[in-house]
Amino acid sequence: MIWLVLTRFIIGILVFCLSFIWILRIYLRHLKKQHHKEIPGTTIGIFHPYCNAGGGGERVLWCAVRAIQEGNRNVSIIIYTGDHVPPETLISNAEKRFNVIIEKSIKFEYLQRRRWVEAAKYPILTLLGQSLGSFLLGFEALFLHVPDVYIDTMGYAFTFPLFKVLGGAKIGCYVHYPTISTDMLARVAINLPAYNNSGAIARSRNLSSLKLGYYKLFAILYGFVGRFADIVMVNSSWTENHINSIWNISLRTNRVYPPCDVSEFLKIKQIPDSEKRIKSIVAVAQFRPEKDHPLMIMSYFSLLQVIPDELKERVRFIFVGSCRDEIDEKRVEDYKDLCKHLSIEDYVEFRVNVTFEELKTILQEGTIGIHTMWNEHFGISVVECMAAGLIMVAHNSGGPKSDIIVNSGHVRNGFLAEYEDEYSSTILKILNMSDAERQEIREAAWSSVGRFSDAKFQEDFLRNIAVLLET
Repeated sequence: MIWLVLTRFIIGILVFCLSFIWILRIYLRHLKKQHHKEIPGTTIGIFHPYCNAGGGGERVLWCAVRAIQEGNRNVSIIIYTGDHVPPETLISNAEKRFNVIIEKSIKFEYLQRRRWVEAAKYPILTLLGQSLGSFLLGFEALFLHVPDVYIDTMGYAFTFPLFKVLGGAKIGCYVHYPTISTDMLARVAINLPAYNNSGAIARSRNLSSLKLGYYKLFAILYGFVGRFADIVMVNSSWTENHINSIWNISLRTNRVYPPCDVSEFLKIKQIPDSEKRIKSIVAVAQFRPEKDHPLMIMSYFSLLQVIPDELKERVRFIFVGSCRDEIDEKRVEDYKDLCKHLSIEDYVEFRVNVTFEELKTILQEGTIGIHTMWNEHFGISVVECMAAGLIMVAHNSGGPKSDIIVNSGHVRNGFLAEYEDEYSSTILKILNMSDAERQEIREAAWSSVGRFSDAKFQEDFLRNIAVLLET
């Protein structure tokens, strides 16, 4: 008797849920017709809640918008954003920060509940919390405007089922970084601390086992929602391998290197090393925990312990990056405090939210570039620094290792490092090189960056989304 009641209850719940989905789908189809009266023709909705941030992901967004407008005359673009900034300001910032000029109008749909995807809202089970939060935020976006084609450019795969099943849209995405990867699982499995694996958990076998189980369950959910995508674009071979292992839709997955403004950086007039009194080491990275600025600071501190006093007075470290919110701004203050604690604040400079022209000037005057993010998905700043003439020392993992830095035979276009002492010793090696040796590395870098140009990105991006626009 109990089993009969339980079975009927479960069937009732299923019938209710399916009926609710059916009614909601009908309503959204009606809403879509209303939206087509407002904006006739094909509409592409791009989900990017932080479109006014100043990182590489935002440059991809604006280059994608420009590519769509130039390659498809009868397509209208809607951007779902949580940045409550006037449209003209958003478009102006794209030009100032990224040298991307948007000439045609765009419709912005402003999201009111972006806090649902902010990590600070979920002190535990952060990945799951943010993903479920993106699902709810996707509902808000869907009711604001039902598009014909939906493209996610920030990694919110949990929104795919909403727009495909309820909204009837074709689904595309540009994946910068898999939300969960086999590398993350491996770090937890071997109890290795990281920015996303606290020392307390890493030291506890039981907590590590629980977290590993949580990660594996999340990977299953992530793989399920990811397979709703009709076209997947990934930004590097590293990302491609991880997405293929989790989503398992390799025939729909294509590598599209992100747009790096190499042509503009290659135009920078080079200042000979012999004329640079100050040897600047430049880090271009958003002030976010995964970028690992503390490793940069400790590497620089180690460098200052071993270089001669005469050279020490001629070396400076410049941090260039953007802040998305008050949390990022607080993080910058923490980094400044760390520099003071190490008594190196006189050798360090922080440049926050600089314009594109300011960035070019900083890179023109620099000598060495540094990048420390573990498993960086690609590394737009790595490529742009190389194009600007900096000798790059990038992390020995992810995109920089697999796609950007070359060290084969007699060809070297940069260096790879992983630990504090490796970074400091490599930087010292570069400082001690002759001008001719550094110039040889620069020229190898210049010859290698063309494959990451804006033009190549536009060509590959348009070829992929053509599948979404066929019907």
